[in-house]
Amino acid sequence: MGAAVAGWTVAAVLLQVAGLSLFLYGFFPVKPTLRGFSGPESYRMPSCGPVSAGEQEPALPPDQLRSLYRELAEMPPVYDRLVLMVIDGLPAEFVLGKGGKPPSKELMESMPYTQSLLAGCQAAGYHAKAAPPTVTMPRLKAMVSGAIGGFLDVAFNFNTQAFLEDNLLDQLHMIGHKLVMLGDDTWIKLFPTLFARQDGVSSFYVRDTVEVDFNVSRHLEFELAAKDWSVLVLHYLGLDHVGHIGGRRSVLMTQKMKEMDDVIRKVHSASLQDNLERTLLVVVSDHGMTEGGNHGGSSYEETDSLALFIGHSVERPHCSPYDQNEALQNNIGVLLPEVFNSLTDNQKLRTLELNSWQILRLLQAQMPAFCLEDCINWEGGLGIVVHPESTEKKFCHLLSKAFVSHQSSRLHQGSNFMSAEAQYVGTSVENYYGFLRYASEWLSHRATDKPFYLLISAILLMIMSCLFLMGAVSRLFKGQSLSQTDLLTESYLDQRWHLDEVFILTGILLYVISLGSSSFVEEEQYTWNFLTSTLYLIFLIKTVQAMLKGSNSVLVHRAEEKRFDGNNFSYASSYELTPGKRDGYKLCTILIVLVAGRVIRAWHQGGINWVHFPDISKLLAQADSSIVKSLQTVSVLAVVALYSVSLMLLRARSKVVIGVWLSHIYCGLLVLLHIWENQINTSLPINHSTTSIARLFYGTASVSISATILASPWIFPAYYTETKPASSSDSNPVKDIDSHGISDSVFLTGMTYTVFWCLLQLLLQQPINAIPLLLIFLQTVSSIAHFSLDKTLHKQWVQVIAMQFLGMAGHFGLGNTNSLASIDVAGAFIGISSYSTVLSGVLMFIITYGSPLMLYLGMVVYISMKDISTPQQLWSYVLDKMITMPCLLPLLINSVALTSYTIVLLLMRNHLFVWSVFSPKYLYVCAATVCTYVGVFLIATTAVYTCAVLTFRARGTGMSPIDRIMVY
Repeated sequence: MGAAVAGWTVAAVLLQVAGLSLFLYGFFPVKPTLRGFSGPESYRMPSCGPVSAGEQEPALPPDQLRSLYRELAEMPPVYDRLVLMVIDGLPAEFVLGKGGKPPSKELMESMPYTQSLLAGCQAAGYHAKAAPPTVTMPRLKAMVSGAIGGFLDVAFNFNTQAFLEDNLLDQLHMIGHKLVMLGDDTWIKLFPTLFARQDGVSSFYVRDTVEVDFNVSRHLEFELAAKDWSVLVLHYLGLDHVGHIGGRRSVLMTQKMKEMDDVIRKVHSASLQDNLERTLLVVVSDHGMTEGGNHGGSSYEETDSLALFIGHSVERPHCSPYDQNEALQNNIGVLLPEVFNSLTDNQKLRTLELNSWQILRLLQAQMPAFCLEDCINWEGGLGIVVHPESTEKKFCHLLSKAFVSHQSSRLHQGSNFMSAEAQYVGTSVENYYGFLRYASEWLSHRATDKPFYLLISAILLMIMSCLFLMGAVSRLFKGQSLSQTDLLTESYLDQRWHLDEVFILTGILLYVISLGSSSFVEEEQYTWNFLTSTLYLIFLIKTVQAMLKGSNSVLVHRAEEKRFDGNNFSYASSYELTPGKRDGYKLCTILIVLVAGRVIRAWHQGGINWVHFPDISKLLAQADSSIVKSLQTVSVLAVVALYSVSLMLLRARSKVVIGVWLSHIYCGLLVLLHIWENQINTSLPINHSTTSIARLFYGTASVSISATILASPWIFPAYYTETKPASSSDSNPVKDIDSHGISDSVFLTGMTYTVFWCLLQLLLQQPINAIPLLLIFLQTVSSIAHFSLDKTLHKQWVQVIAMQFLGMAGHFGLGNTNSLASIDVAGAFIGISSYSTVLSGVLMFIITYGSPLMLYLGMVVYISMKDISTPQQLWSYVLDKMITMPCLLPLLINSVALTSYTIVLLLMRNHLFVWSVFSPKYLYVCAATVCTYVGVFLIATTAVYTCAVLTFRARGTGMSPIDRIMVY
């Protein structure tokens, strides 16, 4: 049966991977754009037919192409030079205020020069709404091309590829402008051949808030004095890094803003000194940040980015600098009216006409049937549609009004009636913007057509995978019901459904239903807190009922004695426990889980919508750093002590066990040293000593864990001797696999996994999460102890699912949400001196899924508590009793969640929150699938390797008496 179940499981996993890959490919494709690069055709009215970009135009030298563009544009350039200054992560409200009110006094004093420009009407500021995902690379694409980034750009953000679509920088380069770039090397990766001079720095090493900006400013004086460039890109990363380290209210924030204000002053002053050089300074941010300093999601704080224009064309006599002027960051090229104050009325209308032709080409790419000739009467009439019935007709109506009103303004040009001319110009501008805004909004929110049948095929593969796993679990349960080897009490013969079993099935059903609600997805932590706390409350009730009956504990005690006499080892039964003590321990373990769960729930209050609620983590964030360090120290010492106690349960005292214990003590000391030497809230966040300490921890932990895994099956007895009955003609002893050796080996490996993982989390996680990590570890140990004290109180599948519930509750208890903004980027660079996509990505995954993986590692300890009833059938036991249930059930539950949510995402593909709520959650579901695969692989590999080694040793020559003495 074990081989059949294993085959079904492998087939199910392969089907799931295939289905998931197909769905990701179909649901998150690259957005369609115009092929190639636009050319002189952009200055002509688009015609019907296939849309192309510059394919029929002959290639011209840069100087001739620039002259041709100026001739076709019919107006002179407004500026000679452009300085694009990107302040990564700067929220617009830090500069422009919020809700019509200026920013706080502290923030205004942080940028005095910029505020003076706004107050003097020498700058125009916008709250530029960034589209999710609010990470750097797709936001830069949006700014330079107007492209709507695909949602999977959040993954590509960590491995940027060259940008091959039409964009502003390539256009400037093609007409002979010289480009210089300083700062974030994402620009260099996007445009590897454009810049004449460049000096890039890694954007992902967020521990650095000083060098990344100094590396840009040190070239500033030289570049401002140089006359050979036309476009200068400055990308400052320090403010974003300050946010990742200390949040919006970091003490470093105002200092960094003063530094940025000084850069703005230098650039603007340099442009004023030389009147021949007309320079436009554009100060933008790619995204904002949450209160904790992270970004990636769709909240107002993350999407509120800055667009500030400083130049002669934006100057005006009167202004309201803190009005809530809004624009789309990826505005598909819609002109901002306040930025072109220096243009004449005819020039403004010409720019709007060219802008409309550009948008019209994009519309034709999305709607091939849309044709301009069908909209306009070439005799000058208007294709009037009183109530447009379709999007195409509404576009026709708006575009017709704009072109006809523009033609009328031309006819009245030079009229003696200035008011009439101004009225026609105003109407034309209003009509143009009516079309442009509607078209821009439609293009921004229109989801790409998805290959529906491909998505259906992917879902069918996932459903087949889920059915395969259900069949394997059903076969497993059927085999267990027919086996009498584990029927220790009458409770296993009782086929009635118990309260905990009904609740688990009902809870999983409710969770699947909740995935269809955006509110439940945003606040998923409440679902897992309810399921976990209620399930363990049911366990408490069953434990109390068993204590009151009294007979159960006596029966269990006798059963434990019988199993122990039959060479079946259980750590809980290896010590003399009276029924009263056993019941007391069972009660205490449940209470520990419940109390710890309540504290964890109060640590991080709320997920996305209720994150502003007060909680323990916010109090600690405002408290003195010594308090947080003390809590971290207590957590490390407690973990070290618990591991030392657990090793005392082992009967073997070999050198390997002592070596593992010493390496654990050493790693604990390294974590303590890292805690106390780590600089918090200083201007020098890079501490090379802590980097070395973290690397030393990684090395020591890796060697210790590897040595434990490989050596543990070799240090315990491989077989025991069983004497045959006297009636047998052969009186030689029979050698068989030692159940004690299997349990000892798996127990040592599992505890080493779990404890070193806990220490790693204490090293990487935010300091305020030290106590929740300790509590999750206590919940893991207490659950294992409770299930081993009485193996008949709860069925094994209930126990496995209960531990999985604990892992998910702990996941949200550490501050994780279904928003990408809650990912801890800063912790992913502890122990890394430079950016590495692979290493930082692995550390980011470890931090995010620290709790679920801890429970999977704890499952290795859990399977060591299993009783071996028939050691002669070792491999059958390993597959059916140790591996199958702890591996199959997590795979099945994850498959149900993945398949259900994939169906939900397909149904919600046109929902308002598909990109802001449902798609980020799907990325988490995919990551959780990887987490499940990793956990299941570790459980299965550990058990198989241990039994394989012991089988090999038992079938060999065995150990001599001297070997046995040395082992013990």
